[in-house]
Amino acid sequence: MDMQIPRMQDLDLQGLRTMIRLDLNVPIENGVITSAARIQAALPTIEIALSKGATVILLSHLGRPDPEALDGSFSLEPVARKLEELMGKPVCFLADWIEGIPDINDKLILCENTRYLKGEKTNDESLSKQIANLCDVYVMDAFGASHRQHASTFGVVQYAEQACIGPLLSREIEYLTKALSEPEKPLVAIIGGAKISSKLGVIESLSKTCDHIIVGGAIANTFLLAEGKETGKSLIEPEMVGPATRILNLDGVNVPIPIDVTVAKEFSNEAIAETKSVEEIEKDDVILDIGPETAIIYKDIINKAKTIIWNGPLGVFEFDQFSNGTRSLAKAVEKNSGFKIVGGGDTVAVVEKYNIADSISYISTGGGAFLEFLKNRTLPSVEVLKNRNKV
Repeated sequence: MDMQIPRMQDLDLQGLRTMIRLDLNVPIENGVITSAARIQAALPTIEIALSKGATVILLSHLGRPDPEALDGSFSLEPVARKLEELMGKPVCFLADWIEGIPDINDKLILCENTRYLKGEKTNDESLSKQIANLCDVYVMDAFGASHRQHASTFGVVQYAEQACIGPLLSREIEYLTKALSEPEKPLVAIIGGAKISSKLGVIESLSKTCDHIIVGGAIANTFLLAEGKETGKSLIEPEMVGPATRILNLDGVNVPIPIDVTVAKEFSNEAIAETKSVEEIEKDDVILDIGPETAIIYKDIINKAKTIIWNGPLGVFEFDQFSNGTRSLAKAVEKNSGFKIVGGGDTVAVVEKYNIADSISYISTGGGAFLEFLKNRTLPSVEVLKNRNKV
């Protein structure tokens, strides 16, 4: 981690109002939290601040509420109750906090959803100043929101009396930097997902350091189209054929494309799966997974890797008959003894489904932020902290 940025764990927080921006954006169904992973990840940061004698004020967003039409469905109150349960300490939940946080005996406060505030997503200057005035020390520890230039993640840094980086964000940056800046070679990136357009910048940036980039999911369909193959009724982006061709022709990086695929006549968990060579794809086929021959090629590349970065599944792994490619890849990653980083919601779901978490060196807590870092090697929240602390 860049020594220009102060670290929370190095500061004297005794008696100080310490505001920690976390990523507590957890899935909630009917008021019940279905995965508390992000809350669990934040606990060490909270414990360190409390052990230093701070009054801890927690901020987070949840979902994408419309500040003009709030109905309580994106409230952080269930998160406050879960925090109490996990920490065994009372958590004061403040629904109205932006006008001032009262002097209360509670040492641990969770404020209502930052996205309830008008001006949060537009990084409003006056809102940033209001937030900054509520604390003595501001701690940015929300990796999952660090690519957003919002008032509570970016603007506040410029106006807070003291601003620093938290342990979770610091650790994320450290691991990602290790994988990208000082990787043991061969370095292999696995990039899956639906759209090449959303990951083009990532693939281009990775092509400068990677030895192999394995593309999967619907992204691979556009690469097949670029190679002149029939893609049937599969999800493709014809306007991205040019960039895909350019990537395939790059020197110094190998971008293998499927030689066989698993297809069906429709996108459905009832659909009948059929394996075909890419030369045999018909006009009414939908490509939903890589085929077994392609899986062997990809596994061979993974077996030889010393560093692996993985974002996105290779097929529709949620449907069993189209999960073989992703499963075989996951098992190859599990057996690999190199340095392995996984990021993005779908990819973390793959790791959990195939029970390979213990074999992964680092599982990133962010999706969009993970991709942004892979593309730009930095993040807006980190840059604003660096610039603030330049001598």
